[in-house]
Amino acid sequence: MQRHRLGRSAVEITRLSFGAAAIGNLFTAVDPARAAAAVDAAWDEGIRYFDTAPHYGLGLSERRLGEALRSRPRDAYVVSTKVGRVLDPVPAGGVPAADGLSDGLSEGFAVRTTHRRRWDFSADGVRRSIEDSLERLGLDRIDIAYLHDPDDHGEAAFREAYPALEKLRAEGVVGAIGAGMNQTAMLTRFLRDTDVDAVLCAGRYTLLDPSALTALLPEAAARGRSVVVGGVFNSGLLADPRPGATYDYAAAPLQLLDRALRMKAVVEGYGVPLRAAALHYPLAHPAVAGVLVGTRSPEEVRDAAALLRAEIPDALWDELRAEGLLNDEPGGDGHREGN
Repeated sequence: MQRHRLGRSAVEITRLSFGAAAIGNLFTAVDPARAAAAVDAAWDEGIRYFDTAPHYGLGLSERRLGEALRSRPRDAYVVSTKVGRVLDPVPAGGVPAADGLSDGLSEGFAVRTTHRRRWDFSADGVRRSIEDSLERLGLDRIDIAYLHDPDDHGEAAFREAYPALEKLRAEGVVGAIGAGMNQTAMLTRFLRDTDVDAVLCAGRYTLLDPSALTALLPEAAARGRSVVVGGVFNSGLLADPRPGATYDYAAAPLQLLDRALRMKAVVEGYGVPLRAAALHYPLAHPAVAGVLVGTRSPEEVRDAAALLRAEIPDALWDELRAEGLLNDEPGGDGHREGN
C-alpha cells in the first residue's frame, strides 16, 4: 500500500490507517478474538498505520492493539496515540459520578469503569500519558503523538502540552507530533504557530463538509505539513444514508440526509458505492497523507481496503459539483480530481 511521509519527520504512514477506537469497545463490546482478527486483517491488506488513544475504552484499545502487533517487526508499522486525558485508577467499589456512565457505557465505551478520565494538558501530564501508553502498548517508542481534543484547553495545550511533545520528539520517545480535533480553526493555528509534523482532522474534510479547504489544507500545503483525515463518513451518514443515520454522532438533519441520498444516486450511477467516493475524496488533496477508518471486525477492514482499490471516474466529481452536491469551490484550490 502506498505510503506518505508526515511533514518533515521520518515517519511514513499508509494511505489507509486502522482506527482502533472500535476495538476499545466503542458503543458495543467486541470479542477479544475478533479485535485481534481485525488487526490481522489490516496487516494482511497492507495497512501499517494504527491509531489509538488512552480514551478509547479506558486503555483497552491500546492494550489490544499492542498485543495484536507484538509479533510484528517493530520497524514495519506505525502507531499513534494521544495525550490530554490521563487515566486515574478508581478506588475499589467506587465509580465516580463524573465519569459519564449511561446505558452501561463509559463516555461511549462498553467497559468497566476501572479508571477515571481526567483532562491534563500540563507538561507532566503529557509525559505521564506517554509513559502509561508505552506500558499498555508494550512498546519502547511512539511513532506519532497527537494532542487529543484540546478545544477547551487551548492555553494549556499551546503553553505546556505542545512544548512537552516537542521535547519528547527531540529525545526520540516519539517520532512525530501533532494535534487531533473535530474542528479546523485550532488545527490551523497549530500548523501556523508551532512545529507540528501533522494534524488529524476528523469530519471536516468530507463530501458533506469540505470546510478544511478554507484554511487548514492550504496552510498545511504551504508549510510542508501533513493532514490525516478521519471521520470520512461523518459518523455514518455517508456510509449508509437512510432515516435514522447519524451525522457527527447525532441524528442527521433532514436536509443533510436528502443531500447524502442525492449523492448516493449520482455515484451509484457510475457503479461506485457512496462509501468509496467518501473514502477517496480527501485522498486527492496533496496535503492529505492518508485517511483513518475505524473498524471493529475483519470484514470491515477488508471492506475499507476494497473501497480504497475502487476506481473513481473524474466525471463523478464533475457531476456532483454540477448538481450542487459537492460544494468545495472556489475554496478547493489544490484539490485534484481522480485517484
